[in-house]
Formats: sequence, structure tokens, C-alpha cells
Amino acid sequence: MTRINLLPWREIRRRERDRKFLTASVGAWIVSGLVVFYAQYYVAGMIEHQNERNSYLNSEIAKVEAKIKEIESIRRRREALIARMEVIQQLQRDRTQVVHVFDDLVRKLPKGVYFTGLRRNGNRLTLTGFAQSNARVSALMQNLDSSDWFNLPDLQIVRTKPTEGTRVSGFTLKVTQAAQKKKSASEASTAESQEQQQQPGQPGSTKQAKIGEKS
Repeated sequence: MTRINLLPWREIRRRERDRKFLTASVGAWIVSGLVVFYAQYYVAGMIEHQNERNSYLNSEIAKVEAKIKEIESIRRRREALIARMEVIQQLQRDRTQVVHVFDDLVRKLPKGVYFTGLRRNGNRLTLTGFAQSNARVSALMQNLDSSDWFNLPDLQIVRTKPTEGTRVSGFTLKVTQAAQKKKSASEASTAESQEQQQQPGQPGSTKQAKIGEKS
């Protein structure tokens, strides 16, 4: 006997397709949500890690900047100490030079000449005084020019002035103070030659010694 299916199979098939489509759509939405959540979580983790690295770098940069400031402060203190040492050394040199300058001024002063004033500007000295004649002023200039501590004497003013019935020559003289003794180079060369002469083991002395042994 032939059986006829009277159920609405088309309607059932359509519902089945709709159900499968809905299931697939829900699954796709769930998978998409999971993917978006994971992506957000991963990106948030990367951002947090980068923020931690930035914080570490900032702290290290702050430490380096503090060390740089400390080094700069030490450098400034070192420069200040060097400047002070140079000033002290210069004062010590000037102290010894002042003694030599005044001592040499007294030694180079001819008879009949005396000073009334002395001014110093750097290494330039301005001397004022009186002399019994212009010839004695010339002698003073020659003495200063031959001095170990002075050079370049320059006579600025010479004027004749009567004083207590006698005529004296008032003068203003500028002279340069030498940084060191002029004879230092010659003295050094002399000392070097003396050292060479005193060195033992020279060929001439060896020959003379051998000749003495043979005799």
C-alpha cells in the first residue's frame, strides 16, 4: 500500500535551515566576542608592560641626571680649587719676586738718585724720583736695563727743579718687570755643560786609564 506523507516537509526544512543559521550566527558572535576580548586583553597587557618599561626608563634617566649634576658639581669644585691653587702659586711667586724687585732696585740705584714713588700695573712699574743730574738718570736706566729682573726702561718725563739752592732733575720712568731672571737660560746651559763634563765613562778618559794600566 502506498503511503503519502502529508506533513509540511517544506516548512520543516525551512525551520531546520533557520535553526542551523541561528546556531551558526550565535557561534560566530561568541567566537568574535572571544577574539575581541582576547585582543583587548593582549593589547592592555602590552600597554601595561610598556608603561612599566617607561617607568623604569624614567627612573634610570632620573638617576643618570642626578649623577650628571653631581659630576658637574664636582667639576665646578675642581675648577674652583685649581683656580685657588693657581692664585696661591701666583701669590707665592709674586712674593719672592717682590723681594727680588725691591732688592734689585736698591742695588741698581746710583748715588745721587732717590725714588719718591712706585706704582705697579701688571708687570709694568712706574718709578718717580729725583736725581742730581740727567747723567745719573741715564745711569739708572742703564743699570735697570742690565738687571736680571727688569727690562725695557722707558723715560717718560725729565724736568729740572731747584731745591734748597741746588738744581735737581725730577723724572718719571717706566720699566717692565721680568717674569724670571734673564740669566736663567745661560745658567741652565752652563749647568748642562758642567754635567756633561762630569759624566764618567768618556772615550778619552777610558783610553788614558788603559794607558796608565799598561805603564
